[in-house]
Amino acid sequence: MRTTPPGRLILLCGLPGSGKTTLARRLATELPAVRLCPDEWLTHLGIDLYDEPARDRLERQLWRHAQDLLRLGQTVILEYGFWSREEREAMRLGARTLGAAVELRYLAVPLEELHRRLESRNAAGDWGTAPITRDLLDRWAMIFEPPTPEELAGYDA
Repeated sequence: MRTTPPGRLILLCGLPGSGKTTLARRLATELPAVRLCPDEWLTHLGIDLYDEPARDRLERQLWRHAQDLLRLGQTVILEYGFWSREEREAMRLGARTLGAAVELRYLAVPLEELHRRLESRNAAGDWGTAPITRDLLDRWAMIFEPPTPEELAGYDA
């Protein structure tokens, strides 16, 4: 009977413009890994990136898919942003029940740099991105829960 080694889950945590997609693309090639990005899936499906019910359904489906891949011993990168500790903890515990290792990659970028990057991205009109205003980013930054050193200690990397 063949036993498959446990997979590895990599959670990318950060606000828009922090570099999650850039890092995920690089890691997917280097490791290799399966990269799951809700923004790209929504765009491919022709769904508004701000349609929260659709995003929620998609993220739950991508999580089910990620679990299947982890069971098969794959490395999976989730690009959800993971703004709350509760959300990160649910993924960490879910992956651990499958025997998978779990990494949390927190991309801490100063708010002014995020504003600069998003202004540039908004002007470029890149495929798969939605314009993000300064006010919207400022509101999101107020609700974002950065990982604490204690929380980070609960991850494999």
